[in-house]
Formats: sequence, structure tokens, C-alpha cells
Amino acid sequence: MSTLVVQHPTLSEHTVQAFSCLAGHRPDLKGHSLALWRRVAISGEQLDDAAQTHQVDAEIVASDLQLRSFRLAAFDMDSTLITIECVDEIADFAGRKAEVAAITEAAMRGDITDYDESLRRRVALLAGLPVSVLQRVWDERVRLSPGAESLVRRMKSTGLQLLLVSGGFSFFTERLAARLGIEHVQSNQLDIADGRLTGRLNGPIVNAQAKRLALERTASRIGFPLSQTIAIGDGANDLKMMSVAGLSVAYRAKPLVRNETTHAINHCGLDSLLRLFEDTR
Repeated sequence: MSTLVVQHPTLSEHTVQAFSCLAGHRPDLKGHSLALWRRVAISGEQLDDAAQTHQVDAEIVASDLQLRSFRLAAFDMDSTLITIECVDEIADFAGRKAEVAAITEAAMRGDITDYDESLRRRVALLAGLPVSVLQRVWDERVRLSPGAESLVRRMKSTGLQLLLVSGGFSFFTERLAARLGIEHVQSNQLDIADGRLTGRLNGPIVNAQAKRLALERTASRIGFPLSQTIAIGDGANDLKMMSVAGLSVAYRAKPLVRNETTHAINHCGLDSLLRLFEDTR
């Protein structure tokens, strides 16, 4: 038998009662934002319908699922660990945010099949901006997603190593990794000349395949199988790394991504992931 975990920032009694009917008994654990039922047998279709009806995060997990069984967690950055898409916010300083954001949204939904070309198009629109804009975006607009800091802290205290692998830019990933204590980082490098962005990238693009390879190589380097990895992201370019991870989590993600991952967080903060693990509740 499995465990049913239902979460929402303000979990109503009406919702708890509805899931109790599905589970066949009252919750074994209930709090302001969490209810948990052990020894349940519910189909995925039933669960999805109830979660959609009540607008909550609901997951069926193995009763003995343990965070300490994992050794590496890989995170996307934009719209996952942080609340913004950095390229869109940089473009705002060039008066091109709407144009760039439309391309970003299409790429994350999976509507654009050539991710590399979509990124080059967006970066080209940044040409001529002073490099000081990057610091302004970091200072004024970058904010951690709800629960990001507590999730990372708990993972590190449990012994997991962390990988930040992003189609975003090294200016931001390096600072974010330093802030959160993330050991492994891979991202794109903006080309800069005479103190201004050239509209080009240096080096190979970190796309979906590169993200998967980063996860595989990091796991191999630290000596653990992919079954002991967790991948967390929100966009289509995260799917390849999610496909090889032992556990994958879609965070406030596009439908394409939610449908392809083992778990999804749609309403709660990132740290709600911890409540899926028996040793973190």
C-alpha cells in the first residue's frame, strides 16, 4: 500500500473530507497545509481529478520513500529556484521584454523545437546593453522561489549534493550557487565586449541534452547511480534530465512537463517536496 499526501497553503476541511472518501478513512496526519493518509489504493485518474477539482497538490508515494536514499538533486534556475526568467528581465532594459518573453514562453511550453535558435534570437535582442544591467537584474529582480532556501538547506543537511543546471546565464547561476551553497553549476555564458553585451553567447548552449548530460556526468563523477538523483524544473528543456532521474518534480510547470514527471508542485512552495519523504515529515 502507498501513502497519499495532499498539500495546499490553506488546506480546507472540505478538501480533507473529499480525499478521506477516496482513501476510505480519515487522515493519519493533518495540519494547516498538509493531510496524509497511509495504506491507500487510489488510481492515478482518481487522484488527478480530485486534485484538479480541489486545486491542491496531491501525490501517491511509496510509504518508505526516504530523502536520504538520494545523493544528488539537480535544479533548473529560471522560474524554478528563482521566480523570474532572467533573459526576459534583461530585455526589459532594452524595451524588448514582451518580445523576448513571448519566445521564452513558447520555448518552455515546447512549442519551439529548436531551443538553441530560440535562445540565440533572444540573446541577439540584448545587444548593446551595458553589462551593468546584469547587476541591476540581480539586485532588483531576482527573488528566490517560495521554499527554495529551506528545501536546499534540508537537502544539504541530509547529505545530498546539488547541481544547478540552467539555460540561463552564468552571471546569475554563479551568484545563486554561492548564495545557496550549490556545489555543481553549468549554464550559458553571455559574450561581453567593451562593457556591453554583444548579443552572442560564448561556448556551447546548455539545452535539454546538455542538462541531461550534466546530470549524468555529475552523478557519475560523485559515484552514484541515476536512480539516486532528483531533477526539478518547469520547462520543456528540463524533460530530458527529468527522464533519467530517479525522481522528477515539475514546479509550477507547463502542462507538457507536468504530464511527464513523477511529481508536480502546482500550489505550494518548493519545500513542500520534503513532505513526500517519510524521513522529513
